Amino acid sequence: MTFEKGLPFWKQIVLQALALLVAFTVMFPILWIVSMSLDPRNFSRPTELTLIPPGASFDAYLKVMDKPTANPVTFTELALNQLKLAGGVSLFAVAVGILAAYSFSRFDFRGRRSLMLTVITVLMLPSIASIAPLFVLLNRASFSDPESGRIIFNLRNSLWGVGLALTSGQLPFAIWNLKGYLDTIPRELEEAARIDGASPNQLFFLIILPLATPALAVTAFLSFLSGWTEFAISWQFLNQPKDFTLAMSLYNMTGPFSSDVPWSKFAAMALLVAAPVAVVYLLAQRWIVSGLTIGSVK
Repeated sequence: MTFEKGLPFWKQIVLQALALLVAFTVMFPILWIVSMSLDPRNFSRPTELTLIPPGASFDAYLKVMDKPTANPVTFTELALNQLKLAGGVSLFAVAVGILAAYSFSRFDFRGRRSLMLTVITVLMLPSIASIAPLFVLLNRASFSDPESGRIIFNLRNSLWGVGLALTSGQLPFAIWNLKGYLDTIPRELEEAARIDGASPNQLFFLIILPLATPALAVTAFLSFLSGWTEFAISWQFLNQPKDFTLAMSLYNMTGPFSSDVPWSKFAAMALLVAAPVAVVYLLAQRWIVSGLTIGSVK
């Protein structure tokens, strides 16, 4: 333990105890899930916590990696579907968001204020409220075999449709988050580069984008997190097992009663679903943390 100078000893003890309490509150559920995933007894109701349960094994992980549910789809296929969805949403939200944010931040055009109000209005609308109109709209985009009349492709019942729906929900946040940061970049930098002969494209790609890296990292990570944990839209739109995601399969492991849930497999699946997000955060932690603190001391 390290104590900060200048604080009375009793205050330091209270703060350290409070920090330990917060750490215990955060770590206790994680330890319980890890212990449950290693427990081969598969209780109908998890009521005890044993850090190393008797007969601990990785059988639950092996079963989940082979075939999580009764659906004919493997964990690898589910993970690839989820990665495509989360990665696509993150990529398009950042790519389109930075262009729109730069336009709002640097250009004064007719209808600018109205468009900004429209974007923030959409941002305040709960994403779950748009499921019905999105379902109807995307369901109309389908291709049929002219001879048999059988539907070959339906945008609603595909990862493309789910990704499009998620991207439309992430764009307002991406635009406003990036615009707020671009407003803090001094215009004098662009003016100096313009005097040196830089073109508009060079201004954007060589000056604005490198300076906006922290904000881009935050936006990309939060969009990735939204796509990785998304469940409601996928559950309503998709009905082909080959397009199912990890979140959908995790829900499929539950039953009407707690005794019907394979708790060891469920815990193992939950940890495997959460691991990639933690890895992405650790890899981009430097930019994410700096992006979250942007403007705090400005």
